[in-house]
Amino acid sequence: MIKHSIRSIAKLVTIGCVLFGTVQAQAQAQAPTILQYSDHQPLNGMRMHFLNDVFFPAVERESEGRLKIETHWDGELAIAYDALPSLSTGKTDISVIVPEYKSKEMPLHQIFKGFPVGPSGDQQVAFFREVFDTIPEFNQELDDNNIRPIFLSTGFPAGFFGTKSLPNLQQIKEQKWRSASFWHLDFLKSAGAEPVKMHWGPEVYDALSDGRLDGILVNIDSAYNLDLHKTAKHSLISKKLWLGHLYIIAINNDVWGKLEDKDKQAFNRAAEYAYGLLGDAMDKSYAEMVSTIKHEGNSVRELTDAEIQTWANTSDFASHQRSWAKGLPNNTQKTIDVINRVELILNQYND
Repeated sequence: MIKHSIRSIAKLVTIGCVLFGTVQAQAQAQAPTILQYSDHQPLNGMRMHFLNDVFFPAVERESEGRLKIETHWDGELAIAYDALPSLSTGKTDISVIVPEYKSKEMPLHQIFKGFPVGPSGDQQVAFFREVFDTIPEFNQELDDNNIRPIFLSTGFPAGFFGTKSLPNLQQIKEQKWRSASFWHLDFLKSAGAEPVKMHWGPEVYDALSDGRLDGILVNIDSAYNLDLHKTAKHSLISKKLWLGHLYIIAINNDVWGKLEDKDKQAFNRAAEYAYGLLGDAMDKSYAEMVSTIKHEGNSVRELTDAEIQTWANTSDFASHQRSWAKGLPNNTQKTIDVINRVELILNQYND
């Protein structure tokens, strides 16, 4: 009787272990793959909210829950200048990459900002997608850094924000103007202004207040988010004032390689869905910012097409592009060839 009971207990234990192992295996099979996303900015702007509310949920939805994006904002995992090495080495799985922060590692990506005029909204989204689909050198440059793009998030147009009356762009001649872009500093110089390099921080506000700066050429969302329009109370804007700012949402190549094909396809479908909404979201956000700037007392004026063309001419951008290409350590003619191909595509979206 005792032996029978022991055998029965042993049998029950064996069955229990089998059942537990089966349940555990099922749970492991159903557990999502968690991918960490790193962003140097806080979750407080249009770009960040679009990723958080549209693109990342679409990835989870299209993968039927097999993928989950764990977001980390405000430099929690990597600050802006560390984003590329952190992603390249696999310290992060997915990250936003800003090409201008790593000009040595991503020289060709600097080309995008080398034009004074370009599209916005849907047309800007379409432009970047076509460039990456048809000019392989850009994807190759990313691959050389062990990353690949999964979504191309774009920036807003630029604007001239001055402390003095700005009836037209001729007013900037002999005035001191700051820009973060080396391209824009060259454009300003060609237009007759005195280009000023200055670290981004409280000193910019101080310089605008005490006359060391007459104005700043900056993307309109930065002016809006940092209240620059309240100090530089006169502005000239246009959706055609090209900034060429690109935020590449990229994934580590090794992480990508470990994903199943169905999950890679889920990323692609999520990107297609998000691209369909991005241009409209940017247009609405731009309109809201312009409305607020006006309401808060900035004498904002939209530049005419003729004024935009004058800016393009006076910027002398083609000459600056070729001077820049000659200064690179790699093949100058190859770089100029890429510039020409980018310009051909850009012109299609400028018409």
